[in-house]
Amino acid sequence: MAATTPLRDCQAWKDARLPLSTPSNEACRLFDATLTQYVKWTNDQGLGGLEGCLSKLKAADPTFAMGHAIANGLVLIGTGSSVRLDKELDAAVKTMVEISKTQPLTHREQLHVSAVETFAKGNFPKACELWEQILQEHPTDMLALKFSHDAYFYLGYQEQMRDSVARVYPFWTPDVPLSSYVKGIYSFGLMETNLYDRAEKLAKEALSINPTDAWSVHTVAHIHEMKAEVQEGLEFMQHSEAHWKGSDMLACHNYWHWALYLIEKGEYEAALTIYDDHILPSLRASGAMLDVVDSCSMLYRLQMEGVSVGERWQDVLSVTRKHSQDHVLLFNDAHFLMASLGAGDAQTTQELLATLRDVSESPGENCQHLLARDVGLPLCQALVEAQNGSPDRVVELLLPIRYRLVQIGGSNAQEPSDGARCLKAQLPPDRQAHPQGSRRPPSAVSRLGRPRRGASAALRPAATWALQGYKWLGPVGQARKAGGPVTSSVTGRGAEINFQHGSKSSSNPRSGPQCGFKQSLGGGCCSTCLENCFRRGPSLTPPSSRVGR
Repeated sequence: MAATTPLRDCQAWKDARLPLSTPSNEACRLFDATLTQYVKWTNDQGLGGLEGCLSKLKAADPTFAMGHAIANGLVLIGTGSSVRLDKELDAAVKTMVEISKTQPLTHREQLHVSAVETFAKGNFPKACELWEQILQEHPTDMLALKFSHDAYFYLGYQEQMRDSVARVYPFWTPDVPLSSYVKGIYSFGLMETNLYDRAEKLAKEALSINPTDAWSVHTVAHIHEMKAEVQEGLEFMQHSEAHWKGSDMLACHNYWHWALYLIEKGEYEAALTIYDDHILPSLRASGAMLDVVDSCSMLYRLQMEGVSVGERWQDVLSVTRKHSQDHVLLFNDAHFLMASLGAGDAQTTQELLATLRDVSESPGENCQHLLARDVGLPLCQALVEAQNGSPDRVVELLLPIRYRLVQIGGSNAQEPSDGARCLKAQLPPDRQAHPQGSRRPPSAVSRLGRPRRGASAALRPAATWALQGYKWLGPVGQARKAGGPVTSSVTGRGAEINFQHGSKSSSNPRSGPQCGFKQSLGGGCCSTCLENCFRRGPSLTPPSSRVGR
């Protein structure tokens, strides 16, 4: 079990080479308490909860620039509000910037302020560049690591999400506060880029240190889902539930993963029970965007299986309707649209589409608005056409953008409009519904060429599939299940990856069955373990104790 670490005061932050420009020890400790809860996905009442800590933090030092940066950053990274529509948030970001100009901040703190301001403008890639600049000089800056990780997730930048953590991972030695959580953060990026064995190893290392690490639980849940290990996934969630259900900011999403397994088994009543007992109550209590998309996704998936969800869409719509014109994330927009379509609210549907079209015409530097015209609007229109029973139109809209859907963010398991939905839209009416508790014969591939999520390995063709670059490696997975070596090559997104599983690589004598591959990505990354590839500035040297590990 992880020992409780004292909250850091001014001197402790200096000793960590992360000085904070405030004379208040109380402000420093409250900054640490806020950061800790963000990393743990938990409103820890022992620390005062996130809102309580932020309120006390502002009172302890109203001109603490990093206090403003973490407060505004957390609101923005939650994607439930934006400076475009929320005048209070807009004023708070401007106040942060003005305060930063009146103080002799460190360069690291100045970059933090600039990154949050840039993120507020919707320029997520530029914000990530600023956070990466911080990590080049300060690899144990957890706020920069977490903010960039979440932003990469929103952008669908899976390799960057992985490599950003890989570059700094060796610096997170056990004596650094929150270091075990970095294992879980890193494992998620590995999982999203299909390095399942390495991801599972790291996630379970994190859980052996702290079983309540809900994000590491989440990674393992993803791994079982993506490997179609339905029963193993169910057993894992059941056995670990007592540890993660108290992580109130992520528990709903972990229950969502639990329900996915039940849908795969055709146990729809059990899935609905999890929705009614855990997902919907969490949505009502928090209104958080993660709980919103979980609710929308769960009901939509059940409807796709021909399950009647009754009046449940009305409960969701009461939360999503007020966000239908936010347009912070296209990923969110697609889920809000599911709710208005499911509830039969034509007015909200049209308002969402019209205002999304408006922002796409004057996007400025907002990356989501820039993407709206070519990807977001066709995706949303396809959902409408599917609801209207126009399958040919659905295919016409989705076919040109099928390899760009990753750009709206979300995980492989979360994709809001994969081929299964297109397949659903093409089925004749008499095949779209079936008695509850029974299942249609699974269809592994739609006309868009995507595998059905959760389809068993036996249903996937013995070929390497170019899915959104290189998401599914069919023969690799099958050879590994059989326990034999395999060599395969996949090209995507301008990168070539050569995998050599189960054997030593002549170019890397340290490679073996667990990490036996050599890799060449656009930036020249190569190694067996990505964290040993240092693509940093000359000022950084990895701790000697970590080299050659």
